[in-house]
Amino acid sequence: MASYKIAVSGAAKVDHCCTGIEKLSEKVGREIAKNKCITVTGATTGAPYYAAKGAKKEKGISIGFSPASTEREHKNSYRLPTDAFDMIVYTGFEYAGRNLLMTRAADALIVICGRMGTLNEFTIAFEDQKPIGVLIGSGGTADNIQQVIQKPYRGKVEMVYERDPKVLVEKLIKLIKKDKKK
Repeated sequence: MASYKIAVSGAAKVDHCCTGIEKLSEKVGREIAKNKCITVTGATTGAPYYAAKGAKKEKGISIGFSPASTEREHKNSYRLPTDAFDMIVYTGFEYAGRNLLMTRAADALIVICGRMGTLNEFTIAFEDQKPIGVLIGSGGTADNIQQVIQKPYRGKVEMVYERDPKVLVEKLIKLIKKDKKK
């Protein structure tokens, strides 16, 4: 049985991400599943989608939170995938509302590459003081987070920065366990 829900936040369009982002993201999903955790994403394309696919390849559980109200809207209006998910929650709250629900539903967040939506999910997790893992070297938002939090940093948020998906997930799970004991 899965023990923790780990949200994967990242770029839906990966053209600005590092080379091999697909395999890197998939490995994150695989590692989440190998550790008996549930992969949670925004039910989108790109890095989160590859992570969901990786979780499924390891026979893990993958839950997507869609910005759409219905499956039809998810597929036809937003043009988002359904194949990598065991369950999709159709929030009907567009992207910003979906980001809030998806992030709050998880025990922790992993950031892979990313753009503005990823930054939004990161700040939600940061303000909620959830454990956060950042896959450094993946490009975009992930490679800028350390700089972003230097000046406005307040509070005590447990974060881990790693280049290796396996090590990142292992360290993040330790932070989740520590957070659950509080």
